[in-house]
Amino acid sequence: MKRNKLIISSAALLLSVALLGACGNGSTKETKPKSGDTAQSSTEKKEKVDINKLELPQLNKEVAENEALVEMVTSEGNIKIKLFPEQAPKAVENFMTHAKDGYYNGVKFHRIMDEFMIQSGDPKGDGTGGESIWKEEFAPEISNQLYHLDGALAMARTNAPVTEKTQGSQFYIVHNTEDKSDGLLSEDYPDKIIEAYKKGGTPMLDFNYSVFGQVIEGMDTVDKIAKTEVKAGPSGEASTPTKDVKIEKINILKEAKK
Repeated sequence: MKRNKLIISSAALLLSVALLGACGNGSTKETKPKSGDTAQSSTEKKEKVDINKLELPQLNKEVAENEALVEMVTSEGNIKIKLFPEQAPKAVENFMTHAKDGYYNGVKFHRIMDEFMIQSGDPKGDGTGGESIWKEEFAPEISNQLYHLDGALAMARTNAPVTEKTQGSQFYIVHNTEDKSDGLLSEDYPDKIIEAYKKGGTPMLDFNYSVFGQVIEGMDTVDKIAKTEVKAGPSGEASTPTKDVKIEKINILKEAKK
């Protein structure tokens, strides 16, 4: 059965396109949980925390002992990405295992939108395929330590509610260099994250998709991929590359210490 992997559109496209799949069949906009809500469910409450005291691993390019590091070798250059197994354990395990098994070797970036994101992870190459290492989909892992900053790595999913199991193998890397800090509330975002969003990102996706990594080297390659010429696909969305841009392999440079 075909399944579309979706992500909501950038602000400029929000009224006309429902995204992160080839044939968007609905908006993925969700009710955003407050900072103290649980990472996996918007209905169970956690004890309130001071979000400005949280560790924010995306803001540090060093790879800590509890983090992993991979090198994505693409037809356009290499990208080094550190992964966060403490905040998104299933997403990281799924990605790392697929990488080790060669699952992503030769897979295309099938969906590219400059100043939004680049998407891959579907062996079928059209956004309708892919599966997790468990042969079944798994639910998003939402963390108030991870955000959709420029260069964030996150899991694609369908437009079902955020608590449902809709993640398989597809992922995207955020590509947006515009200042997105305006309107972000201090009650929802750490001050340092609001500051970081001045350098770009897609905060509209926060609390709805699993961020599980951050590019620390090779954003020039991400930029190059994002600038690939695209054409309209079957859904009418102008995001289908006119040439093949592929992941050649993903090298595991460091595994997290448990």
